[in-house]
Amino acid sequence: MNIDLAKQFSPYPSGRFPTDGTHNGETFRDSVLLPALTRAKTSHGSEKVVVNIDGVRTFGSSFLEEAFAGLIRKRRFTRDELEQLLVIECSKPHLMIFRDSISGYIKSAQPEFDGVLHS
Repeated sequence: MNIDLAKQFSPYPSGRFPTDGTHNGETFRDSVLLPALTRAKTSHGSEKVVVNIDGVRTFGSSFLEEAFAGLIRKRRFTRDELEQLLVIECSKPHLMIFRDSISGYIKSAQPEFDGVLHS
């Protein structure tokens, strides 16, 4: 399953929340990325979600953190699940820093405490 972020969402993604504008990280996560990852997860590992970032002009850190690390913070996926299901694809040298940032945000993300003990 392929997601071309620039074509399917915006070449100018920015902000964390809908109050920050229409092309924010929460909206991308919930309306594009989360449904794709959920479908991939139900395929029992036979499918991956490839997010291509080549057409994007630039990213804000708040967009990247919310869209990708937010999957872990909001307890939608574990880090291990994302490592199995998600591939960030990039061939443009000036965007590789963002690919690496996504990886870093995912690695450092911590699930939010929701008052319920999870086993």
